Amino acid sequence: MTAIAAAVQMGSGRDVAANLALAQAALREAHGQGAKLAVLPENFALMADSQELRLRHAETDEGGPMQEAISGACRTLGMWVVAGTIPMRSRDPARLRAACLVFNDHGERVARYDKIHLFDVDLGPGERYAESDGFEAGPAAVTVPTPWGRLGLAICYDLRFPELFRALLDGGAEMVALPAAFTVPTGQAHWEVLVRARAIENSSYIIAAAQSGRHDNGRTTYGHSLIVDPWGAILAERPEGPGIAMARIDQATLAAVRRRLPSVMHRRLL
Repeated sequence: MTAIAAAVQMGSGRDVAANLALAQAALREAHGQGAKLAVLPENFALMADSQELRLRHAETDEGGPMQEAISGACRTLGMWVVAGTIPMRSRDPARLRAACLVFNDHGERVARYDKIHLFDVDLGPGERYAESDGFEAGPAAVTVPTPWGRLGLAICYDLRFPELFRALLDGGAEMVALPAAFTVPTGQAHWEVLVRARAIENSSYIIAAAQSGRHDNGRTTYGHSLIVDPWGAILAERPEGPGIAMARIDQATLAAVRRRLPSVMHRRLL
């Protein structure tokens, strides 16, 4: 079975309503070009400049404006959407979870993955991040069945941890959605090679939707949203600025790659 997938690239800011309007417009555009599955980037609805702002807009499992907006778009358009990340409340009132939610074409939430690997790095002057100050890590890898194969979920910094992608493979993943907001230095150095490596070593499609450009919080993100096939070929790319990368996801292609070069069947636990 085949479907056209879309990786939506955004330059989100502090205004949730404005970001949601842009996300909905991008989903309508993707649907108009035939997309059945779309992936929004990390922080698609809120690129915050403070923990106070994140806490103010944080949602719960019971719902909230961000979830309602994407659920409604899915229901109206009849498409599946991986809703980037949404700040979700945790048991710790001072810390959140970065939650990637999946909605089906009826607007029903069918999966939630909470980011496992938190971005605590010091890249040099002006490029220090301590995500664990405001977030707590999720507990488990998540895959979800879709009409086009089983979909694994990962978020941004997760890309650097091949063991997570192996866990997704063990969970039956045939494609992985990767919402991201890569920095410019790390994006220039590592983004493409890591996305392609995860696709090649797991013989899986990767739909990587990124933030791009200068944001209200002063941060600059790399962009270059990609859709990569199980052989590692780049099927579509959106270099910079808001836009959409679109490509066809084909189970027959995936099966052929895994049959011709069955490395995922040759694994040995050492």
